[in-house]
Amino acid sequence: MDAILENVAGLQRDEATSYEVYRRLAAIEKDPANRDVLLRIAADEKHHYALLRARTGREVAPERRKVWLYMWLVRLLGLTFTVRRMEQDETASAEVYARYPDMADFVQMARDEERHEQDLIGMINEERLEYMGSVVLGLNDALVEFTGALAGFTLALGDSRLIALTGSITGIAAALSMASSEYLSTKSDNAPGKHPVKAAVYTGIAYVITVVALVLPFVLIPNALVALAVMLVAALLIITLFNYYYAVARRESFRRRFTEMAVLSFSVAGISFLIGYLLKAVTGIEA
Repeated sequence: MDAILENVAGLQRDEATSYEVYRRLAAIEKDPANRDVLLRIAADEKHHYALLRARTGREVAPERRKVWLYMWLVRLLGLTFTVRRMEQDETASAEVYARYPDMADFVQMARDEERHEQDLIGMINEERLEYMGSVVLGLNDALVEFTGALAGFTLALGDSRLIALTGSITGIAAALSMASSEYLSTKSDNAPGKHPVKAAVYTGIAYVITVVALVLPFVLIPNALVALAVMLVAALLIITLFNYYYAVARRESFRRRFTEMAVLSFSVAGISFLIGYLLKAVTGIEA
């Protein structure tokens, strides 16, 4: 019985934490529809806390560190990512409540948690998600094209500073080209709610940020091969972080997207590295 009481106390803390997070998110949310859903879920969490308090007979404080983490997440990565991340905790709570089918209030709380999931799916109306396709285009194209280009430059040129200069010029030109293409594509599609200029800006910024991250090792490290290795690690880190964000925000498989992007980027890099070696051998040109 003591073990069950401790489990209930843990759930009570989770409900107190969720209530505090949803309450704070509602306070800073500008969209009225989103705010209403957040307040309704917060009220449910508060009700759940009261039911659990009646069983434990004690007050439990929210987990302040988790509240702080979620509030920073919403500032850094947006409401969509944050509530999807919380949704994963909601699903875990529902599974725990489902272990006690003989307790009627636990059964109702499990249903509430499942309803929260559906509410959260339908509530999101965030600009950065509407332009996620543009971000994917810029990021994916920069990773695939630029890891290959820098790998080829490494064998063809051999000098880190020259590679960084050539890569920067190529990257800026490619970013402008991609942004222009996205502008024309969005304008031609005439998609409702998607502005061509904003789509172009999202694509261009994603491309430039990726280029800077990939060129930086060649600026900082004199040895071109070591810089190439660091660049590939940076590319893998970018792929990991972005695909985790995308998988959570869009409820897609992280493993599938990560594998697809990583295989494409590193395959192109390997082929370009080989092409650079062959061209250097055939032409006999030394940097």
